[in-house]
Amino acid sequence: MKIQVLRNATTLLSVGGHRILVDPMLSEPGALPGFKVFGGGRRPNPLVPLPATAAAALAQATAVLVTHEHPDHFDRPGLDFARRRGLTVWASPVDAPNLRRKGLDARELRDGVLGMAVEVVPSRHGRGLLGWLMGPVAGVYLAHPDEPSLYVVGDSVLTDAVLDAIDRLQPDVILAPAGAANMGLGGDILFSLDELVALARRAPGEIVFNHLEALDHCPTTRAGLAARLAAEGLLERTRIPADGEELVFETRKAPHRRPRSTAAPAGGAQKWITARFAGT
Repeated sequence: MKIQVLRNATTLLSVGGHRILVDPMLSEPGALPGFKVFGGGRRPNPLVPLPATAAAALAQATAVLVTHEHPDHFDRPGLDFARRRGLTVWASPVDAPNLRRKGLDARELRDGVLGMAVEVVPSRHGRGLLGWLMGPVAGVYLAHPDEPSLYVVGDSVLTDAVLDAIDRLQPDVILAPAGAANMGLGGDILFSLDELVALARRAPGEIVFNHLEALDHCPTTRAGLAARLAAEGLLERTRIPADGEELVFETRKAPHRRPRSTAAPAGGAQKWITARFAGT
């Protein structure tokens, strides 16, 4: 299995003969509005361009996986790319119908698709009212029989559901957002540094951190995260790739843990708000 983090959460996942483009934010620098609403520091996003290796990586894509519809995970250029290439877009049952309305071949992530064990793991993109307003989000567990298993956490804070998924599924690799995003009001909407440490301690295998140094509301830096993990004695178990860097994983547990059937994240008013905010 190969994981190539291109920028922010945008990742090319090579597993089981598939080249899955996860959460494609393909906008040019400054094309999106700033997300830091209060407290200063607001700048147009993304802050950095895609790496030089991005074109070659994108050309390999055979499918798209979208964890949720926020514009830093699926923007207009990402949507146009998927539509132009005729790529199937895999998403949670709450997101797939809205993506189909946008003219995409959007299909629901369920156990067995892509020749893998699959589980959608609901999560929370913040706490309290802000977490509710951020809309329904979810992570995805993927386990190909011949390759390491992977838990793409998606945007989340540390919740019992996330910890339960790690303990129950024992993923060989975890891909988690590390930017500690904060819009200036309502608290962090991604794992705080303390929560990242707790996540790394809980991981049964290796953990890869992304969602770094690309958006105005994500203050955590690669250097700062590495320093904290080193101080906690966790750096050797974690990867903090540069944009465009490709990581290879070969070790896997045998057999993989089986997923369980879980209810889709709630939709309703939450989904309506998210769909309007996404703007794609």
